[in-house]
Amino acid sequence: QVQFVESGGGLVQAGGSLRLSCAASGFTLDPYAIGWFRQAPGKEREGVSCISSSDGNTFYSDSVKGRFTISRDNVKNTVYRQMNSLKPEDTAVYYCARTPTARASSWMLYPLYDDWGQGTQVTVSS
Repeated sequence: QVQFVESGGGLVQAGGSLRLSCAASGFTLDPYAIGWFRQAPGKEREGVSCISSSDGNTFYSDSVKGRFTISRDNVKNTVYRQMNSLKPEDTAVYYCARTPTARASSWMLYPLYDDWGQGTQVTVSS
């Protein structure tokens, strides 16, 4: 069974840091690009970052660029996201999902992704 399990979320003060993990099971992570998305109450799902499979290219939304870093460990079948300088507007449920190929023009489009995890809640207090 193909599955993602996100973890590492929690409550943190503004300016703090969290490290999220996205562990894949039931398939090998290596051939896929993996994206992180978030969804706040009443808002659409937003692409936050993505890491490609072959060359490790990374993509970030303008809202997190310079604060978040995505990485992958294909041996552990896990993708990570380090989040620094957190802001209250980063509060959301964070999800990961896979897509065959990541491109600069389309990585942020969530319909291109499959096999979403259950999400992990990140809450940033002011």
